Amino acid sequence: MKKVESVNSFDKIKLLADPRRMDILRLLMAAPATLTLLARTLKQSPAWIRHHILALESADLIEVGEVRKTGKVTEKFYRAKSDALLLQEIILPRTKKPAVIFSGSHDLALEGIAEHLEKHVTLLSLPVGSLDGLVNLRQGLCQISGSHLLDVTGEYNTPFIRHLFPDRDVEIVTLAYRTQGLILASGNPKSIKKISDIARPSIRFVNRNAGSGTRLWFDSEFRKLNIPTEKINGYNQVVKTHSDAASAIQSGKADVALGLQAAAYQNNLDFIPLFEERYDLVLPRENEKILTPLLDYLQTATFRTALDALTGYNSAHSGEQIPF
Repeated sequence: MKKVESVNSFDKIKLLADPRRMDILRLLMAAPATLTLLARTLKQSPAWIRHHILALESADLIEVGEVRKTGKVTEKFYRAKSDALLLQEIILPRTKKPAVIFSGSHDLALEGIAEHLEKHVTLLSLPVGSLDGLVNLRQGLCQISGSHLLDVTGEYNTPFIRHLFPDRDVEIVTLAYRTQGLILASGNPKSIKKISDIARPSIRFVNRNAGSGTRLWFDSEFRKLNIPTEKINGYNQVVKTHSDAASAIQSGKADVALGLQAAAYQNNLDFIPLFEERYDLVLPRENEKILTPLLDYLQTATFRTALDALTGYNSAHSGEQIPF
């Protein structure tokens, strides 16, 4: 089976931003070719092709795979060194303070943390859900992640982290325990009482993105109830954050969402609590130095006071390391 390789060099990505070089590379991924054959295919002169071939060769993206001699004519057959490429590059602001990318489950407390730490570090958010956040961390696309994944064993996060980081020294620190439940319009006009009511035909639901801890919990509950998700009006209507879910209810675009009590409270919405979960921060040990301001802040009374001010948050175990 052919493989996809990642390109993390900005210089290589910049070189491939030229569509002419990209066209040549794609042809050489499909099959080896000479300058003459490429010129004929692209309707360009061999000299034009040679200019771009030299650039691709110097970037180590292509190579000479075969040299054929026919009489006095020698032909070089070029080929791509990879079957396919995945282009990845993180572009961060250039400032005196470090810039850190957080990727994972959306959390309201992190917004306050980012504001408090602004003088020391720029915390940039890429909310993709718990599972994809851990994958991004594994791939080096962020420096820290946030997760609230409930395993079938009843344990939060650690089984998933063991699976994704068997060969890495990873630190897990509890940010908070949070209350999740049903976010409803003020006054609960649809008289929603329990989670199974979401399957009523008249109820409009707004869902979270696939891979988020909230979505995984929701899907698990409906499997237990033996209710197919096809019966849920709005199951495929997706938002990426708890704040967006609450905004959808507040604006009348939906009747119910599963999300944080704090998000409901901030938008003056009704709320039915369903469960309390542990939300952890996950970081490789090699990132500890750059994240020291954040980790130190979790140990302060100032942080706990700010966290307890968020409805549905519990700071009793904040800052504790989880054995891994």
